[in-house]
Amino acid sequence: MKIGLFFGSYNPIHIGHLAIANYFIEYTNLDKLWFVISPQSPFKAKQTLLSETQRYNMVYTAIEDDSRFKACNIEFHLPKPSFTIDTLAYLTEKYPKYDFSIIMGADNIINFHKWKNYDIIAKNHEIYVYKRPGIDLSLYKNSKKIHIVDAPQIEISASFIRKAISEKKDIRYFLHKDVWKYIDEMNLYK
Repeated sequence: MKIGLFFGSYNPIHIGHLAIANYFIEYTNLDKLWFVISPQSPFKAKQTLLSETQRYNMVYTAIEDDSRFKACNIEFHLPKPSFTIDTLAYLTEKYPKYDFSIIMGADNIINFHKWKNYDIIAKNHEIYVYKRPGIDLSLYKNSKKIHIVDAPQIEISASFIRKAISEKKDIRYFLHKDVWKYIDEMNLYK
């Protein structure tokens, strides 16, 4: 089984994440997609993240009725900061019959050479990249392991959503309805 790993802090998960995930399942050879909720990116300063449990609950709530998707909290149990190579090694050992690939935006592939053991990742795993405005991906067009996927570009960010909620904006249609309800009931981002 071919599993796409879609890493992110999901602070919160929004319709942009869901639309991209849906596109990858429908337009690539991936069988399933796991949303890997990251505790802390080694490339980002410690930001104001909701608790791991809250972010996991929102991802689970958004996808629980779709068997193609899974909320994955594996990085919560690994040493921090989390490195993709360590997560891949753990998952490959735990699920030897699965073939794990990575899903990332173009903004991440241009810095891929800075990742811990990026060469081992590139050798052993396929990478699916979705385009971002203004990023030239022509360098990767002939790669056998890096696939540029022409997914629709959805310009919604979690930081925009957090800011809008803090400003008391009603942005319910930017989120899965149950995630919006969870955020409202838990009084998050206010």
